[in-house]
Amino acid sequence: MIDTHCHLFFDELYNDLDNVINEAKEAGIEYIICPSTNLETAKKTLEIADKYPVVYAAIGIHPHDTENFNDETLNELEKLLNHPKVVAIGEIGLDYYYNYSPKEKQKAAFREQLKLAKKHKLPAIIHNRDSSEDLMKIFEEEADGNLFGQFHCFNGDYQMARRIIELRSFLSFTGNITFKKNEELRKILSRLEPENLLLETDSPFMSPVPFRGKTNRPAYLKIIAEKIAELQGLTFDDIVRSTNFSVYKLYKIGKSPEVSFTYQIGNALYINVTNRCNADCVFCDRKGYASVVGYNLKMPKSMEPPAEVYINEIGDPKKYSEIVFCGFGEPTIRMDIIKEVAKYVKEKGGRTRLNTDGHGNYINKRNILPELAGLIDAVSISLNSADPDQYAQLMQIDKSMFYEMVNFTKEAKKYIPEVIVTIVDLKEVDEEKARKFAEEELGVKFRSREYF
Repeated sequence: MIDTHCHLFFDELYNDLDNVINEAKEAGIEYIICPSTNLETAKKTLEIADKYPVVYAAIGIHPHDTENFNDETLNELEKLLNHPKVVAIGEIGLDYYYNYSPKEKQKAAFREQLKLAKKHKLPAIIHNRDSSEDLMKIFEEEADGNLFGQFHCFNGDYQMARRIIELRSFLSFTGNITFKKNEELRKILSRLEPENLLLETDSPFMSPVPFRGKTNRPAYLKIIAEKIAELQGLTFDDIVRSTNFSVYKLYKIGKSPEVSFTYQIGNALYINVTNRCNADCVFCDRKGYASVVGYNLKMPKSMEPPAEVYINEIGDPKKYSEIVFCGFGEPTIRMDIIKEVAKYVKEKGGRTRLNTDGHGNYINKRNILPELAGLIDAVSISLNSADPDQYAQLMQIDKSMFYEMVNFTKEAKKYIPEVIVTIVDLKEVDEEKARKFAEEELGVKFRSREYF
């Protein structure tokens, strides 16, 4: 695990730092990011980072300490950024609950530090309390494609969470998700994709139950990770793997995992068939990190394995609820692989599903659906939009492919027992129109997938 937010310089931890660090290691903490709150704690944080290899630093002025923020403060901060273990600007943001500093000073300091983050190509660690409207306004104004952040101890609403994700930033939750009163926060967390989350304790504050009211310690991170896994319907290992990869993406700490040919999420096993695709969907990360729940799926064509590799990794398919043919590309580009692996799975008593954009007949220049009869139990087809023009725009493909997908869906009902069409719940897509089109025009099941 990686604790992305732990204030080791506070006396409650600093006075027992050797034990705190050793205890964290024993609890499975690999790295700790320590955000500062002012220039004094920034220097102290760098001393801690120098002493302990597991500790990295973030340098910034907390909103509580921005009353005297000026150009000299900014210059002093910038000098500290040369330290090799500085990975972020933070903790910065707005706090209208305590208002220890005037609001205008807070806003000015926040904006200037965001500019500093962009200048040095560093992410920002962001604090928000009772200031969501102004905070998001400033962040959005500065977010020009070169600003990314971690919104720590998230306490906003679902729409704010979605907007943060759209801006390619991350959210983290503290021990507050274990508090009885925070049911609404738990509901929000349960709807987010794990790829958008990081782990933090916010030590020495925000201790999780059963340590609420006591000094929080990085060793308690496991309690938070377990609660997130429970709310997400995933395993503890899923959450650790996913959040660790996200730390690598944002902070460049740790390393990128090896490419996975198969990967387990929950009780299902997924087959990384290909990254090649005839479409280029605007919401797809195929050309980015191409990761799902911490699995690296960025597989070049030269690495695409033969069927035997998949079959060996599957073993007994009855161990899984289903074997899913997918990847960040279009699986039907490798029809021979799908058929060979699916034949093995069915012969061994397993269940199969195909995730596709519905262009398989066009790609293979024939009707492939009769070949999948008896091999594929369910097919999930990307509808994306019931409007052909919007469909083409979202997938960056010719509008004629909408009708290819529609015909594929109708034909699939003849050969595959369960047919589902899906959309990604982007705000510009009319979900009800898509649902009606799926159920009334196509006569198939419909599902909306969370955007991440």
